[in-house]
Amino acid sequence: MAISARFPTLSVLLKKSARLLLQVVAALVLASVAWVLIYRWVSPPATWLMLDRRAHPPVGRGYYGIQPAPRHIRYQFRTIDEVAPSVPLALVAAEDQRFLIHHGFDFDALTRAAKRNWNGDGTHIVGGSTISQQVAKNVFLWQGRSYVRKAAEAYFTVLIEFMWNKRRIMEMYLSVAEMGDCTFGVEAASQRYFGKSASQVSSAEAALLAGVLPNPLRFRASNPGPVARAKQQRVLQNMRRLGGVTYVNTLISK
Repeated sequence: MAISARFPTLSVLLKKSARLLLQVVAALVLASVAWVLIYRWVSPPATWLMLDRRAHPPVGRGYYGIQPAPRHIRYQFRTIDEVAPSVPLALVAAEDQRFLIHHGFDFDALTRAAKRNWNGDGTHIVGGSTISQQVAKNVFLWQGRSYVRKAAEAYFTVLIEFMWNKRRIMEMYLSVAEMGDCTFGVEAASQRYFGKSASQVSSAEAALLAGVLPNPLRFRASNPGPVARAKQQRVLQNMRRLGGVTYVNTLISK
């Protein structure tokens, strides 16, 4: 028997490998679409970041070398109807003022952020991510920085913008955004910092919660310093400029 008949040729192996790769990619695409579609109606039981925070002790403050106590995740999913109108307004005012008009990516914000980072000293990196991108990152992806993760973030951003409406995207964001160590979402943060439900927070309290989002492990809504207070005032100004409750009604109808 000829050797070529006993052993597959290189071209055959390449074809089989390509077919297998296509099948794997197709399976991953279908799984991701199903995942996003399910979350259109079902609240996430947890996210990768929640699991990561629960598994590791806090950084700093003398925690090194100390066996941490079991950590509890504070997380309660809430719809827009279950929080004060000032909450989604404050989040948009703080994080993504073009939320209702972009389709997942704010290229103007990305350009401005790139220019500021290029001209800066490298110590304060400015981000240009939209709320949609942050939802894609927080809900579906692991922590870290890499081109693969950025590509996955862009992919999931496109999916949620196509398969969800703005209302659902905002509900995900206000429910899973990290707002303190092991504290996720405005309901858990409101209960922890103000001792009340997110449906009862004032505009000033909502602005304070939204203001700590760039670095929730550094800034605390329960004990805000000058920087957090200054950010709170900027958020309140943006809330008024956006139109207040009128803007929220537009968001709810989306």
